[in-house]
Amino acid sequence: MQPSFVLRQALQLALTANALKPPRNARTAVPAFFAGWLTGELAPHLLALTAADAAAHVARHRGRSSKAGLALAAASAAGLGTLIAQSQRARGEIETALTEGIGEAYTGELVHPPSPTDLATPWGQLALPFRMRDPEVRRKRNIAYAPGGKRFLLDVYSPREPVTGAPILLQVHGGAWMIGNKDQQGLPLMLHMAKRGWICVAINYPLSPAVRWPAHIVAAKRALAWIRDNAASYGGDPSFVAVTGGSAGGHLAALLALTANDPAMQPDFTEADTSIQACVPHYGVYDFAATSGRRSSQARLKTLIARHVFEADRDPVNFLDDYIAASPLDRITEDAPPFFVIHGVHDSLVPVGEAREFVRRLRETSKREVAYAELSGAQHAFDVFPSIRSAHVVRGVERFLEWSYRTWRRRSTAS
Repeated sequence: MQPSFVLRQALQLALTANALKPPRNARTAVPAFFAGWLTGELAPHLLALTAADAAAHVARHRGRSSKAGLALAAASAAGLGTLIAQSQRARGEIETALTEGIGEAYTGELVHPPSPTDLATPWGQLALPFRMRDPEVRRKRNIAYAPGGKRFLLDVYSPREPVTGAPILLQVHGGAWMIGNKDQQGLPLMLHMAKRGWICVAINYPLSPAVRWPAHIVAAKRALAWIRDNAASYGGDPSFVAVTGGSAGGHLAALLALTANDPAMQPDFTEADTSIQACVPHYGVYDFAATSGRRSSQARLKTLIARHVFEADRDPVNFLDDYIAASPLDRITEDAPPFFVIHGVHDSLVPVGEAREFVRRLRETSKREVAYAELSGAQHAFDVFPSIRSAHVVRGVERFLEWSYRTWRRRSTAS
């Protein structure tokens, strides 16, 4: 026996099995997420490592190879192959979501409809998934959008060649309202959109428990007000701002889109235009107040939101209206902008049922288009770095955003 080889392959098989079918248990949600997220998005790399490890083992131990270890490696390889196939399904799932949500003829609105080359898996980019730079994109860092230090800074991504009147994408990071920063999330999408001529803005905002709600959304609206006042100097069109974000950032993005010009969330800048023209939340928290009665939403409300995000004396029983005011699920109106909601079927932190209910209510109430993509095999945070799945998602989001911008321009001109 070669215990180290067997142990490595047993560990890899356990990680693969978790990614294929994560346990549905609140106590294991966080470790299941971390293990499943990395395994699923790095499946091609892990498959190559598994094959290389098995080949090296056979070469070193001719005639004495561990049959158990090789069997484990074969099972892992089969599972990783399944994960890769699931990731490739994102291309069709995204396209189906767009045609069902905004119409089969939506590509007619696009200046550059997608070509087969554009839709192909960018294997060269995926070979180094954590190298997220692009020579065609310029980044201006740490611009203050309000007084208060590093939590009130933003970065602007723009095409290397100067532009004017470009549409704007606002990126809001996640992290349970308590961790994270603008350098860690949304980079694949922002680099792609900036390369395609957009201005992208990534913001920090104050975090709990140092601050309590509604400081997070007030800061996001301050950043939006800054964009409206300053985007033109960076080549942007301040009249069109789309917003995106993941997890807690998806919550804040959706809430921004659904609470345009709400004076309670912009206390000393009520004159600012905080409307949003399109919204693309990824694996967002929508049932903030747990009014749906879902067990996972109630657990999050009690153990995280009420304890660490809201003021300690604002319990959900006696101050439910305060939580409802912060809940996208409960703030939907007919004036909501176009939405493209994206969620993973295997999300351990925000179960997919929450997104389904949010989309159902949006479609029931909003006058605008609502697209919804449910991604096979996807965990939370599937878009943080370039992967097969995130590459297809990024290109699909680009198509939705371009459609939104062109449609908005046409409607604005007509009115």
